[in-house]
Amino acid sequence: MIRTLTTGLALAALMGTAAFAETFEVQMLNKGSDGERMVFEPAFVQAVPGDTIKFIAADKSHNAEINAGMLPEGAEVFSGKINEEFEVTLDVEGVYGVICKPHFAMGMVMTIALGDVDAPEDFLAGRVPPKAKQRFEAQLDNL
Repeated sequence: MIRTLTTGLALAALMGTAAFAETFEVQMLNKGSDGERMVFEPAFVQAVPGDTIKFIAADKSHNAEINAGMLPEGAEVFSGKINEEFEVTLDVEGVYGVICKPHFAMGMVMTIALGDVDAPEDFLAGRVPPKAKQRFEAQLDNL
């Protein structure tokens, strides 16, 4: 029993955080559980490097992609196709701004905080529609 436990701990140490990586499921919805229209649910995810975000096309006509300029330096841009589920594993700490391109102006956005981070001061710089900006601001209050 002790040998098995020691072997398991050694394996976990060798594998690093991957041994404890988590997958977060995010629904892309026309209407959320709170009655809001055009939402990601949950709209805010606190994760750690190595965690995976799985975007689920629960309703049609949605995608999930990084909004230009809303990702940490060194992080890779990701973009899912309309009506398709996809997964992304994140490894660069920082704040990620995710949008549904067809419904961005309607405020369909979400925030992923990877690690113990604060939002960069220029996170909401650039062209962000009013409804999207309002929702991003509310999500950033979770940091």
